Amino acid sequence: MKGRVLIVAGSDSGGGAGIQADIKTVTALGGYAATAITALTAQDTTGVHGVFPVPIDFIRQQMLVVLGDIGADCIKTGMLHNSEVIEAVSDIIEQHAAGIPVVVDPVMVAKGGAALLDPDSAETLKSRILKIASVITPNLPEAEVLTGMTIENLDDMTRAGAALLELGARAVVLKGGHLPGAQVHDLLVTPDGNEVFSAPRMDTIHTHGTGCTMASALATGLAQGMTLRDSLARAQSYVHEAIRTAPGFGSGHGPINHGHTVKPYRAG
Repeated sequence: MKGRVLIVAGSDSGGGAGIQADIKTVTALGGYAATAITALTAQDTTGVHGVFPVPIDFIRQQMLVVLGDIGADCIKTGMLHNSEVIEAVSDIIEQHAAGIPVVVDPVMVAKGGAALLDPDSAETLKSRILKIASVITPNLPEAEVLTGMTIENLDDMTRAGAALLELGARAVVLKGGHLPGAQVHDLLVTPDGNEVFSAPRMDTIHTHGTGCTMASALATGLAQGMTLRDSLARAQSYVHEAIRTAPGFGSGHGPINHGHTVKPYRAG
C-alpha cells in the first residue's frame, strides 16, 4: 500500500460515485484512502433523491484530524456543494496542507441531472479552490460554466483548457466524454503544452461515477509519486476497463467495476 489520499467529497448511497467510488478507486490502485464527507446523498442509478449537508465545523474537523494524524500525499476534492463549504475546505488546505498536491473535481451535476453545486457558488469555486489546485478535472459542461465558453470540439477544449489555467489551476485534465464520436478524447493542459489521451467509446449507459473515479485515480498516482502524465495515462486505462466490465446493476446509469484490479481473497 502506497500513497495516502484524503478525499473531501459527498457520499453516494448507491455506491457508484462520490466517496464510495473514490475509496474503491484508491484501494484498487494500491493507495490508502481517508475521507472528509461534505454531504450525504440518497442516490441510486436513476438519480439523486435527497441531499443532507454535513455541518461546516464537522467537515473541518474531519480534515484536520486526518491531516494531523495520518497525513496525506494528495488531497482530492469532489462535491463541495456551496460557497461556505468551498471556503472552509480551501482554508484548511491553505493553512494545514501546504505543499500537498490537490486534485479538484469541480462536481456540479450528477449523472442523472441533479444539481450538486449551488449555482451561485461557481464564482467561489473559481476564486478560491481553483487557485490552489495542482490539477482540475472538469467535464465539458463544468468547463463551460467555469469559462463561459461553448465547447463543441477539440479546438474548443484546447481554448477552454488555456482559460482554466488563467483562472489559477496549475494543470487541467479536460474530460471529453460529452462530445460525439467513436473516440473519447481527454486533454491534458499544462503551461508546458497540451497532450490528447484518446480511447474508443463504449456504447453503454453504465458510466455512473466515471468523473469521480478518474479524479481519484489521478490523485492516487500523484500520491504514489507518479508524474501527472503517467497518472493520467493509468487513470484513463483503469476507467476504460472499469466501464468495459461494468456489472450492469440498476435500471439507470449503472456503476462501473472499480474492483477489476482486485483478486478475490480465498482463505487457505
